[in-house]
Amino acid sequence: MSIVIRPARAAEQATIGSIVHEGQINPNGLDWRRFLVADDQGVIVGIGQVKPHSDGSRELASIAVIPKRQGQGIARTIIESLLARESEPLVLMCRAQHESLYERFGFRRMRAPEMPRSMRRLSRAIALASPTYRLIKGESISVVFMKQPTSDESPMESA
Repeated sequence: MSIVIRPARAAEQATIGSIVHEGQINPNGLDWRRFLVADDQGVIVGIGQVKPHSDGSRELASIAVIPKRQGQGIARTIIESLLARESEPLVLMCRAQHESLYERFGFRRMRAPEMPRSMRRLSRAIALASPTYRLIKGESISVVFMKQPTSDESPMESA
């Protein structure tokens, strides 16, 4: 596998948007300048970003790998590369079925009082939209809000 993780380029905005759409990821806050891409000989096979919020929190977000390349460790490599660039703990929102992936990187579920203001607002919006989503899609929205422990709390304390 000849994957190179590198910063996104302006010309890749449409590709990033397409991968976000295909992965059914929240399309808000897409700015190509924040993205790292997994490039396999000129083909973008995965993406991810760290997105700043107005409350000062920073979110590990938009982690996606094209379907035919999933299960090859590309998401893990993107996450590792994004985390290596950060000095402060991050938060994230993910589908419940992906919780174990992020636990491997030290992320733990947040309780509502721990959530940054931006995440609490998003959590409330999801709760309000859930009945309509269930009617339209026939399934529930199952998301988890997670955080990295700060240096003064152990991973077990934040679980």
